[in-house]
Amino acid sequence: MTSPNLIILYVRDPAESASFYQALLGRDPVAVAPNFVAFALDGGFTLGLWRLSKVAPQPSAIGSRAEIAFMIPGENGVSRLYEDWRNRRMPIAQDLTDLDFGSTFVVLDPDGHRLRVCEPDK
Repeated sequence: MTSPNLIILYVRDPAESASFYQALLGRDPVAVAPNFVAFALDGGFTLGLWRLSKVAPQPSAIGSRAEIAFMIPGENGVSRLYEDWRNRRMPIAQDLTDLDFGSTFVVLDPDGHRLRVCEPDK
């Protein structure tokens, strides 16, 4: 059985994106190269940041057609993280709100990738 274990985001500047994700995740990258930076994530996943101009084959389109989501457990966990990230001046694309699946908000990374925070599925 195979299971995905690597998420790759195409970025303009891996060093700039690495700084953003280092602050966001509170951890250092595990691999750093001029065109690629990787962060080990919990659960065996890795987040890769690949310089867009070096991606092969080149993507046919770019844009925000997907999100990386952080499910935050605990009462008021989402709202506490919203306040923390807002105070850290992260670019907020969607303010804290309640949707069908619970409390949520969205911030953007330096390349406009959407990072959603929400409650865990029940």
